[in-house]
Amino acid sequence: MSNVHLRKLCITRGSNQIIRDLDLQVEPGEFLVLLGPSGCGKSTLLHSIAGLIDLADGAIEIGGRDMSHADPSERGIGMVFQSYALYPTMTVEKNMSFGLRISGAPKAEIQRRVQRAAEMLQLESLLDRKPAQLSGGQRQRVAIGRALVREAGVYLFDEPLSNLDAKLRAELRRELKLLHAALGSTMIYVTHDQAEAMTLATRIVVMQGGRIQQIGTPAEVYERPANRFVAGFLGSPSMNFVEGSLDGTLDVQRRFTAGALQLTLAPDCIAPSGAVTLAVRPEDIHVVDDGPLLANVTLVEPMGNHQVVWLDCGGHALSAIVHDARRLAPGQAVRFAIDAARVSLFEPRSGRRL
Repeated sequence: MSNVHLRKLCITRGSNQIIRDLDLQVEPGEFLVLLGPSGCGKSTLLHSIAGLIDLADGAIEIGGRDMSHADPSERGIGMVFQSYALYPTMTVEKNMSFGLRISGAPKAEIQRRVQRAAEMLQLESLLDRKPAQLSGGQRQRVAIGRALVREAGVYLFDEPLSNLDAKLRAELRRELKLLHAALGSTMIYVTHDQAEAMTLATRIVVMQGGRIQQIGTPAEVYERPANRFVAGFLGSPSMNFVEGSLDGTLDVQRRFTAGALQLTLAPDCIAPSGAVTLAVRPEDIHVVDDGPLLANVTLVEPMGNHQVVWLDCGGHALSAIVHDARRLAPGQAVRFAIDAARVSLFEPRSGRRL
């Protein structure tokens, strides 16, 4: 396994600056996920690590060696792309071993590596088949196996599951998690799917506009988002945002007010008084008979093991997750409570966390 260190990375396309002065340290054995919306620069960043995109400035170190201008074949990486990119006329075994055969590796070594990867990815019975005889999930496992046989120091994954259906994505997420645990290799994974990021990552790097917005464990990024963008990007349904004001001084209990929605905050609140944006996740809004707040139900979305209930509290639209089997209907008046210890406050203009 190898570490990856990016220093003051700058990448341009024509006159557009895609990545600006980006610093990132990936630890050996880490599963780092680059997460963000389309066009945020995450795939560009991954391709620069692979050597597929030239740098305008900055440096890339892999395993302690400067690889800023090295050819992709010299970087000690294995890469899995969004498309399977398998040779249709070759068998699974030939596809997986192609790079090793081109490099002149001994036949016994090729066989050992292919067999090991096939066992890990449950491909032993498919080695003699061609890609047209495989399902989408099997083809992607072959593409992953082709990277694994390189026994690289770093593995790069560019949205490898985005072309699969929901069931296959869930299955391969689990397999990738187990694969990382078995190999202990350094893996860098690009996705716009927050479920993939939350389930796979050791740490998540949230990106927007070519810049890193926050780096942390999945729990840290989810529970304490650094700014409003991160808060709104993670979570389904998204975090609820309410514009209001914060009253009181630091030595008294603080109160958030937004018309009919009023909330006494936790004693450790240190945000300054004045205009603020309150953010609360749907699971921290509880529809209960003795709740201090009143709202009308506007929409109910059954989700199997829970319901997403949309509320109107004095003109503020809020989503809440209800886990019991009660029947709620649009137009119904309900009472609810907000867990004050789990809200976030953001500065309205900059969006930074308070």
